Amino acid sequence: MSDPLWLRFLSGPDVDALAPTPAEVVDACEAVVAAHGRGETVFEPRTHLVPDNGGRGHFNVLRGSVTTLGEQGVAGVKVVGDYVDNYTVGLPSELALLTLYDPLTGVPAAILDATWITEVRTGAMTAVGARRLARSDAKVLGHLGARGTAYANIVMLDAMFDLDEIRVTSRRPESREAFAERLRADLDTPVVVTESTEATLDGADIAVEATRLVEPAPLITTDLLKEGSLLVPYGTVSALAPDLLDVVDKVVVDDWREAQSGEFGALRPHLRSGALTAETLHAELGAVVTGERPGRESDAERILFWHRGLSILDVAVGHLLLQRAEAADVGTMVRYR
Repeated sequence: MSDPLWLRFLSGPDVDALAPTPAEVVDACEAVVAAHGRGETVFEPRTHLVPDNGGRGHFNVLRGSVTTLGEQGVAGVKVVGDYVDNYTVGLPSELALLTLYDPLTGVPAAILDATWITEVRTGAMTAVGARRLARSDAKVLGHLGARGTAYANIVMLDAMFDLDEIRVTSRRPESREAFAERLRADLDTPVVVTESTEATLDGADIAVEATRLVEPAPLITTDLLKEGSLLVPYGTVSALAPDLLDVVDKVVVDDWREAQSGEFGALRPHLRSGALTAETLHAELGAVVTGERPGRESDAERILFWHRGLSILDVAVGHLLLQRAEAADVGTMVRYR
């Protein structure tokens, strides 16, 4: 009989106790984006599981493997729910679970609450993109949406840029007010609550769209993109005007296959209409990070960076947490077989 196999379970409180700093998360994510650009990852676009639940929500299933992590690489699968109205029952809209595996034997190594991982790796991807694609002298950040990932977006961008003002709005007044109070408690940069997309994005150097629309709506129009600005849209349902790409100089994505997959995503209508194609795409972010393709080349460029969330970032942050847990003997050991 073979020796028993054990895996480590990291709960939400375990993850909170082990949490790396925002800078450490950004570094881990940037490293894996570069690895993706060099072809050192195995990545599969997400799939969706849409239960028969009257449109209340769906699951995203993300899969990837990173050769550069650990001694022999790490593989992982994350399942994350996307339930817009969970606030009505006191739950986050996105709850996630990540499993990590040895890619050479298939042996499971860990199970992690990945809700925090989802939040910070999303913010880190926004920051990695902004580092290459935003103007270095960006002063005004406009953020649409107060979903779980919004906080990480703003905290990481505030640490990266010398911002003068952060503007926030969301569909519900109570959510945007609470979000702003949380930000004010943690940041020195002034935070302004606005009541509209126009007031949030007008004159913004960096614009982030993380709305929770249930149907496409042209919230972001061509006149709202300032010359030299960076727009980062990643709402599940498109908030972009159909002609928005007419004024955008460059479109960068995290992964082109991911951009084309599934039924959701901020630029899904633009792909269907042919406004965004392989020929009009400027680059994947990995090619920009490795220097294969240029990032921002002038202060006047309007650039759009669309990221849908790469599984390999979940694997990278999950592996970082697992290393810390093993060193500190944190978590619960569960017999697998």
